Amino acid sequence: MGRGDKKTKRGKTAIGTHGKLRPKRKKFKVKPTTMADTQKKQLEQ
Repeated sequence: MGRGDKKTKRGKTAIGTHGKLRPKRKKFKVKPTTMADTQKKQLEQ
């Protein structure tokens, strides 16, 4: 279980792959809303 092991976090960083132990980072957690969406919501109310 070292740098060459594909199933460990250290091995994944050395190889440069992602998976269950080392998931990819998401760019945005919340989807940004547009002005058109906010205006539609205001008109519905």
